[in-house]
Amino acid sequence: MDKATSIVTSVWQSQAVQAVLDAGPRHWLPYAVALAMGYPILTRSLRYRRLKALHSKFPYRTREDMARMTDDDAFEIQKAIAQLEFPMIFIKALQFALFRTYGIPTISHLLVQTSQFSNPETSLKRYTDTSTLVAEMVGNRPTSHRAYASLARTRFLHSGYRASGKILDDDMLYTLALFALQPIRFIDRFEWRQLSDLERCAIGTFWKSAGDALDVSYAKLPSGATGFKDGIQWLEELEVWSEAYEAEKMVPDVKNRETADQTTAILLYILPKPLHSIGLQAVSYMMDDRLRKAMLYDPPSPFVSTAISSILFLRKWVLRHLCLPRPYALRKAPFTENLDENGRVFVTQWDAAPYYVKPTFWNRWGPTALFTRVLGLPVPGDEGDKYYPEGYQIEDVGPTYFEGKGHKTLQKTMEEYKGYRTGKCPFH
Repeated sequence: MDKATSIVTSVWQSQAVQAVLDAGPRHWLPYAVALAMGYPILTRSLRYRRLKALHSKFPYRTREDMARMTDDDAFEIQKAIAQLEFPMIFIKALQFALFRTYGIPTISHLLVQTSQFSNPETSLKRYTDTSTLVAEMVGNRPTSHRAYASLARTRFLHSGYRASGKILDDDMLYTLALFALQPIRFIDRFEWRQLSDLERCAIGTFWKSAGDALDVSYAKLPSGATGFKDGIQWLEELEVWSEAYEAEKMVPDVKNRETADQTTAILLYILPKPLHSIGLQAVSYMMDDRLRKAMLYDPPSPFVSTAISSILFLRKWVLRHLCLPRPYALRKAPFTENLDENGRVFVTQWDAAPYYVKPTFWNRWGPTALFTRVLGLPVPGDEGDKYYPEGYQIEDVGPTYFEGKGHKTLQKTMEEYKGYRTGKCPFH
């Protein structure tokens, strides 16, 4: 009986399939058309849901409202931008913000003198240290211990050079300007949508507060003495000032090129060597003419420029129309959010040497690790303690000769933060 039933079922299924095939497109084509038209509409609707949620959650509808934006709220909005909305471009923007500072000879000369970014023996760790401290600032609530520690540590690492006049106040302001402005520029240029005024104000509010904590002077800005209205005004004045500063100070210098070459090597670290020449042109493509001339770099070929711009345009179109928004569970957090049993933190994503990455089985034998091994490059856990497989404590991040130093100064600075860095509006 079972065998007969099976035969009948098979015959019926064959007849059903044949009926669908005989029916032709008139039966399935409407569904295909509906799917082709409906999916992009659904995607676009969901794509903007997070932006609408931000505007609904935070009570800043007008510029008058934005003048009251708190540091805590600015952090939450920027965190959504950095980890959920535009994680890749946000990170690349911060990388290129640091890179752009090397077009200023007073900055590049100091870096060559200290050898931290110009020496291949130290540049990989220095790059990771800088990225780590910035990520801790951006990724932790402004009043948290980790945010305090990362700001205080950065301030300590700069203190000796600032006291001796080797780091100029204008160069500090310019560097801060790039960290605030480059993400906005890159997102508006390369991403599937531009930032709203709410998001721009949040970025301005956050970095203005960070500048306060880093003891950056705003005296050169028009409203530096009287005070700024909101994060947008701060950004606008900073952009005008930094543009004028670049026009005067960003000039060709061999030290610019020397420092840039080491950073370019870091950016191309994970790229197979036969592709390095194309990668170098891709880096050049991301520069404007002023920076390119200051770095003594050649412009990319017309073919490479066209190819890269086409890829970026295609990426923008696909994200806007075909990709669902990134869920919170897949947010891009560059470090572990909880301390381990030894009070240490680990880097979770690396695109250069694996400093501070925990040598788990996945990190040593997963897809990224296998690709890295094929290139002959180290993976987490290689070469003993060279890459700090035990993670990091923020209080010790920085050049090796600063490890274990400055702890008392750092604690004093963190106590100062408790008096004025309270998560409230930095403009009032």
